[in-house]
Amino acid sequence: MAVKKSTKVTDISRKIYRQETIKNMQAKIDLLGYKDTYDAVEFLNIRVFTSLFLFFVLIYLIDGGYLLAPLCTFLYYVFLPKFTIDRKINKRRERLDSEAMYFFEVLTLSLESGRSLSNALEVTSNNIDSELSLEVRKSLEDMKYGKSLNEVLEDLKKRIPSDTINNIILNAQQSNIFGNSIIETMYNQIDYIRDKKIMETKAKISKIPIKISVISVIFFIPLMLLMILAPVLIDYLGGI
Repeated sequence: MAVKKSTKVTDISRKIYRQETIKNMQAKIDLLGYKDTYDAVEFLNIRVFTSLFLFFVLIYLIDGGYLLAPLCTFLYYVFLPKFTIDRKINKRRERLDSEAMYFFEVLTLSLESGRSLSNALEVTSNNIDSELSLEVRKSLEDMKYGKSLNEVLEDLKKRIPSDTINNIILNAQQSNIFGNSIIETMYNQIDYIRDKKIMETKAKISKIPIKISVISVIFFIPLMLLMILAPVLIDYLGGI
């Protein structure tokens, strides 16, 4: 009975929200991957109910809540997805990008041994313990239910927030369709990932002097001024 009731609530909610809103939210949630995925309608319902709860709590507990409650509720409603979904997606993108080079290096070696693309993906994902491997492994399971490799790779792209990885998947799809040399394509993509990592590392290094300067201005300069002016202040206070 509880399942049926929950299904009815979900069906009603789908009629309330615009289909485009549900579709866009689900596409964003899918980027969280298999480990942290849920239904877009449920998230939209939670956002509405918690916003209403916040609104009435502010009105009830705070003097002048009639002015503050609408503003706080609006900000909560707008920024909730950014803090609960977008932030996780950005962290996941960084994590997947850091795993990509090793995964695709092993995949290329598997391809060089004479395996097909689907078999190489299976062997690689089964022998590497990473989030990217998990996504690939879960996607390949759909082939047991009749999906083609290209369909599986297309679905995989919808759960990967990294443009770098999705570009490699796209190249793998094209090589699989048109019969191009996939090994040469993989080596080119690995070189691109390596160059990108070097550039990102250089960018981080170049920001270090700026961070040090900010820290110096905030902490060290006031401390030095205090040390220089301390004797003068002591003499002045002693004279008083």
